[in-house]
Amino acid sequence: MGHLGAGKNEVFLALAGRLAQNPVGAPLNTTLIRILQILYTEKEAAIGSQFPTGFTTLDKLARLTGLPEAELSAGLAAMAGKGLIIDIPRRDKTLYSLTPLVIGFFEYTFMRVTDQLPLPELAELFELYLHERGVAGEFFGADTKLFQTWAYESAIPGDVVTEVLDYEKASAMIRDAGQGALTMCYCRHQALHRGTACDAPVDDVCTSLGAAAEWLIRKGFARPASADELLRVLDRTEALGLVHLADNVRNAPAFVCHCCGCCCGALRVINEQGIPAVQPSNFLARIAPDACTGCGACVGRCQVRAITLADGKASPDKDRCLGCGACVGACPTAAIALARRATLHTPPRDKTEQLLRIAREKGKR
Repeated sequence: MGHLGAGKNEVFLALAGRLAQNPVGAPLNTTLIRILQILYTEKEAAIGSQFPTGFTTLDKLARLTGLPEAELSAGLAAMAGKGLIIDIPRRDKTLYSLTPLVIGFFEYTFMRVTDQLPLPELAELFELYLHERGVAGEFFGADTKLFQTWAYESAIPGDVVTEVLDYEKASAMIRDAGQGALTMCYCRHQALHRGTACDAPVDDVCTSLGAAAEWLIRKGFARPASADELLRVLDRTEALGLVHLADNVRNAPAFVCHCCGCCCGALRVINEQGIPAVQPSNFLARIAPDACTGCGACVGRCQVRAITLADGKASPDKDRCLGCGACVGACPTAAIALARRATLHTPPRDKTEQLLRIAREKGKR
């Protein structure tokens, strides 16, 4: 148990080093250490620092940490309750995995209201950390993205609807899941604590599906929701011009967020740091110059500032456009339509393939 008796700074440095090994790592700086010191106790940090990659079992963790299984089990339950680890029950055992920072304990921290954490302080620290050198690039800079954009289905031209695959359609993915969960928008919740939130909805807006939804419900981070309810959220957020950002996988996506460019971490990285943080959809906004009156409604609607006015006409930036379709419904003269991109993106098959691709691209595999 010598490693569990290390000094406080050493324990948190060891945890930070372990988090950095994840495909989506966590660059070390003093801000990160302060975040970890708030979220983890020293003992939890020591346990977290000993986690292998992937899922593991209680007996293996007991050997790594030197802790008795009963004591370790209680510690892991407390960590799972805070979203610091994932625990998946199986028939005869439980599998455990260390939660990454993104997508992970940042989101879980702001998924619910709690008086157990200093949320205003954490909101400022996470904001500071996102703007520290190298952090946004680590989170979002790989060629394989964590998030893909789902186009508004109402904006997809009728002549290409039959070409659109299920993994490009939010409604198909939600119906396939059958049900899911709703939780707070963690980005706008963080912004609320910073006094910078917009008027987009915070409660009951972020969608989780499949096993991810089941875990969030079990841990009290989210509430159950039917497929019909999730589809209504989809319609409501489209009416507000929010961007659907989903898990960048073909099969069993874990989440769908409904994002604004002022609060969403990924969209803000595009707007503030110029990093292409999100995989665009397989569509692109096209504007018919003869029909465009230059009113600027689409400019105000775009969450990533991909449309500008030039010579009295709206002009989309094809390299910046996410192909979400928010601008289409904003145009009073129907001058904007979504068109299929010449080169189509095929997402990774599943979460495992996605993270392996990211790891390879960063030289971690």
